[in-house]
Amino acid sequence: GKLSINRPEALNALNSQVLDELDLLVEEIKKDKDLRCLIITGEGRSFVAGADIKEMSTLTPIEGKEFGAKGLAVFRKIELLPIPVIAQINGFALGGGCELAMSCDFRIASEKALF
Repeated sequence: GKLSINRPEALNALNSQVLDELDLLVEEIKKDKDLRCLIITGEGRSFVAGADIKEMSTLTPIEGKEFGAKGLAVFRKIELLPIPVIAQINGFALGGGCELAMSCDFRIASEKALF
């Protein structure tokens, strides 16, 4: 299967909506007994440019901590998937994007990948 982060206008920065959607997709993937491998990539010129700083700037300190914990929980679920997960890194993989790539079993980077 292939999962694409699709926020190219924001360089695929992770916001609450994307993290929630990733979490739901990972839960569905865990139930799919026919899926043998997962590729995670980003649309456009970025894999994931990190957390959405624009959204984070509106959060209280407690909300910010919860946002970070949500990201870590999703990345851990990806790390524990029972199938091989490949990060197809096509551009920026900064901050949370690098963490997402590191939660995958394999990382394949294009010549345009930046960490």
